[in-house]
Amino acid sequence: MKQVKQKTSMLLLMMMSIVLIISACSGNNGKKNDPPKENAATNKPKTEDAAPPASDLKPYEISLVYPGTPQADEKKIEAALNKILTEKINATIDLRPIDWGAWDDKINLMVASSEAVDIVFTAQWNGHAKYVAKGAFIDLGELLNEYGQGIKDSLDPAFLEGAKINGKNYGIPTNKELAATGGVVYRKDVTDELGIDMSNVKTPADLDAVYAIVKEKKPELTPLYTTAGAFNSHFFANYDFLGDSTIPGAILKDKDETTVMPIEQLDRYKEYLNLTRDYFKKGYINKDAATTQVSSSDAWVAGTVFSTLESLKPGKADEIASASNLTGKLAQITMNEKTVATSETAGSMLGISFTSKDPARAMMLINLLHTDKELNNILNFGIEGDHYTRDGEIITATANTPNYNPGASWMFGNQFLNYIWNTEDPDKWAKFKEFNQNAKISPGLGFVFDSEPVKAEVGALANVIRQYQRALETGSVDVDKALAEYEAKLKEAGVEKVVAEKQKQFNAFLASK
Repeated sequence: MKQVKQKTSMLLLMMMSIVLIISACSGNNGKKNDPPKENAATNKPKTEDAAPPASDLKPYEISLVYPGTPQADEKKIEAALNKILTEKINATIDLRPIDWGAWDDKINLMVASSEAVDIVFTAQWNGHAKYVAKGAFIDLGELLNEYGQGIKDSLDPAFLEGAKINGKNYGIPTNKELAATGGVVYRKDVTDELGIDMSNVKTPADLDAVYAIVKEKKPELTPLYTTAGAFNSHFFANYDFLGDSTIPGAILKDKDETTVMPIEQLDRYKEYLNLTRDYFKKGYINKDAATTQVSSSDAWVAGTVFSTLESLKPGKADEIASASNLTGKLAQITMNEKTVATSETAGSMLGISFTSKDPARAMMLINLLHTDKELNNILNFGIEGDHYTRDGEIITATANTPNYNPGASWMFGNQFLNYIWNTEDPDKWAKFKEFNQNAKISPGLGFVFDSEPVKAEVGALANVIRQYQRALETGSVDVDKALAEYEAKLKEAGVEKVVAEKQKQFNAFLASK
């Protein structure tokens, strides 16, 4: 039986790295009020890659699979990327976006059928540990050392350390914000028009009065659009699932308690379930929340949404606005405490599939996404002079921007290489660094649960979760009846055994610190 144990030296290395970008623990709340420190990892990274000369490599097409809306000019973007990739690593690229609504099912099928792909988006909150246990992703250690020097030079060590499972990296994290907080993004133009004072909105319950007015005055808008989770989304409720949010058993990352529990037994979970159900019954939440495959980003583009719940960072509302032709019309409100947990270090990664026919070439591409500014920005924003115009680091939309505007820069490589839309704060990246300061550190930071000892129970629990969770957490069913049934089914499927194993491993992790 394997147990997740971090060597003391590695833990110290990780925590020392984190100190460079967030405050170290002070007192019993994990906070410190030191001024922001400069993070060299986000400054000008080396641009050279570690790949051998392109002339020494055979031609190879690299598939990149990720969640997002397919773009009209995808082939044009592939052609532009291929000019760079052919020269640098004698490769071409096949962009394979999958609509968010279909993502989970299609990735499950892709893994089960051993479909041949190269690079796949993965994340702690999207079943990363589960897929690692299934062998879907390969250990990247040797490839990272041989072909990922640019990644290691530009990415703070805290990301790679915090994303490890049993001491190994199965995904390369995006270089982005390290802290996390949750809240709402909403139509500021609508609240201004209706005279709604959003400064009074501090908690989810405060949204009731706002949504009531919007529902009455703007019936064409869904007050709160959601597809899953609602107020019980891990980023909103601050659950730390200790490595994989698809496996039951969590602590609250904004608290100091280290007892692992099924979230269904937490007062916070039940409170948010009841609030969500109340909002659903009042008509604030879209009626198809439990079944729709239309992502919130697509709903924003359609112009039918007043607000969504989001994992926030500086400029998140501006990013959504730019991607949905709502520039200047959106704003955001933070509603929970800023935290740092393993879910952030492993919150956006690119893994290499076990079915890849050339893992080395795949790693070369990931390395370029962390180091090559031109390549990174073409993938994220399209072609200069076509999908945007540029003045230094600032870009402006064109008439053709809607044909390539994936809004997925947080998924790919190094965000600090990204241009900034003229509708965004020009100090965006400086504010990202500031955002990483003074966050509450989860007691579980650096721990990743090894599900191998209970893999049969994890598989059985996944079926139960799929049956009940989304309906419950979107407010679509009666809480008292459905929650009781859900908990009974979880117990039958072995939730107590899984939570006990997670607690056992977590205790060992804490003892080793």
